[in-house]
Amino acid sequence: MKNLKRISLLAILMAFVISCTSMKNDANNPVTGRVESIEGGKDGYTAKITTENKEVYFATISIVNVGGPQNYKQVKIGDVVSVKGEKWKSEDENHIKVTQIVSVK
Repeated sequence: MKNLKRISLLAILMAFVISCTSMKNDANNPVTGRVESIEGGKDGYTAKITTENKEVYFATISIVNVGGPQNYKQVKIGDVVSVKGEKWKSEDENHIKVTQIVSVK
């Protein structure tokens, strides 16, 4: 019985990982929009970005993911930013793990 539960849990976990992987979008298409809010983290922050099409993205921006402190920028609420990275969707939320900050205005 324990093995059946473990196998079932493993199957569900694998299905979740595969579905998340299949939802990833092209990392070369930037997300551009206005920063609505910022939540601080351990080595970076998450910025809520609203695009012109009223799409909302939660952009995780960290020193490690952008390639070091020389590429890291702190944005402010109201800035218009353009970022690139790995995109995915969880339930109704769009997320992007930022690997490049293209511009901040």
